[in-house]
Amino acid sequence: MLCTSMFRDAIQKMTGYTPGEQPRLKKVIKLNTNENPYPPSPKVVEAIKQAAAAGLQKYPDPMAGAFRSRAAEVLQKDLPAITPDWILCGNGSDDLLTIITRAIVGEGGVVRYPSPSYILYKTLADIQGATVEVIDYQSDWTLAEDFTRPLEGLRLAFLANPNSPSGTTLSPAEVARLAAALPCPIVVDEAYVDFAETNCLALVADNPRVIVTRTLSKSYGLAGLRFGYCVAQPQVIQQLAKVKDSYNCDALSIAAATAAIDDQAWLADNLAKVLATRERLAAGMRSKGFQVTESEANFVWCTDPSRDLRSLYETLKESGVLVRYMPYPGWPEGIRVSVGTDDQVEALLAML
Repeated sequence: MLCTSMFRDAIQKMTGYTPGEQPRLKKVIKLNTNENPYPPSPKVVEAIKQAAAAGLQKYPDPMAGAFRSRAAEVLQKDLPAITPDWILCGNGSDDLLTIITRAIVGEGGVVRYPSPSYILYKTLADIQGATVEVIDYQSDWTLAEDFTRPLEGLRLAFLANPNSPSGTTLSPAEVARLAAALPCPIVVDEAYVDFAETNCLALVADNPRVIVTRTLSKSYGLAGLRFGYCVAQPQVIQQLAKVKDSYNCDALSIAAATAAIDDQAWLADNLAKVLATRERLAAGMRSKGFQVTESEANFVWCTDPSRDLRSLYETLKESGVLVRYMPYPGWPEGIRVSVGTDDQVEALLAML
C-alpha cells in the first residue's frame, strides 16, 4: 500500500494541473486545446526522417545548438542583440516555465500572476511549496497597480501575453512599465504571440529581469512534438541551464523545430489562414448571441449570461465537438473555442 507520508506536504496538498481533453476518436471536431488545425511544414517531416535515419543511439545535443543558432537569426528582427546564448530550449514552453520556477522560487516564496489566466502557474508554485498571489484583471483586461506592488517574499511574476482564456494583450510599453516597477523577475509567456500584432522580445535587452517564453506547439503546428524556448540575457540563461534535465530535447524534436523555425514562408501562410478563420469564428459566435472578446490568439473567449454554458459544452461534446468550458471564481463562466479549419468552424456554428 502506498504511504502518503512518502511525499512532501506541498505535493499531498496540491491539485495537479488538468490538461484539456485529448480524445483519440478521429471524428471529433477538436476546438478545445488551441492546437493548429493544419499539419506542420513539410520540411519538418523531412527533417525528422533524416534525423531518424542518421541514428538515435547517441544522446542529442544537450543545448539544441542548431535550433538556437537558426532561432537567433530569425528573432533578430525583433531583438537585434540576440545571439544563440540568449536562448534556452525545452520540452514545450511548459518545461521552460517549470525550469524558471524551480530556479527562482523556493519554498515559502511568493508567485504572482493575473486571473483569469493560465492555470499551470499555480501548479508550478504549489510544486515548489510556494504561495500564490492572484491579481484579478480589470473588466477591460488591463492590470491595476496592485500587480506591481512590493510584497515580502515575492520571487516571480507570470504574465501570459496574449492571455488565455481572453486572447487579449498588453502593449510592449505597458509590459515594460510593469517589469520596471516589479521587485522581481517577470516571465512574459508568449505562447500565442505569433497570432498577435506585437511582442515583448525587445524588452529582454533592456531589463535582465524579463524572460520571454515561446512554444512551437501553436503557430508552427507542433503540439505533438513538444518543443519550446525562452529568451533572456545570457547570464540568466546560464543559471537556468543548471536546472534543466540533461537532455530535455530529443534529437527528433531538435531537428524538427529547427526546420520549422527556418520555414518562415510556411509560417506566414499558416498565420494568414488561421487569422482569417478567427475573424469568421468571432463573427459567427457573435451572430449566435455570444459576447466575444477581441482576440490576438488562435482562439476566442465567449460568454453569455443567458445560457447555461456548462450544459452547452456537454451537449456539444455529445455531438462530437469539443470546446473548453472554463469557469473562474468571480468571473462570468465562458467557453474558449480554438480556431479550427473553416469547415470545423462552420460545423460548430451549425450545431449552435
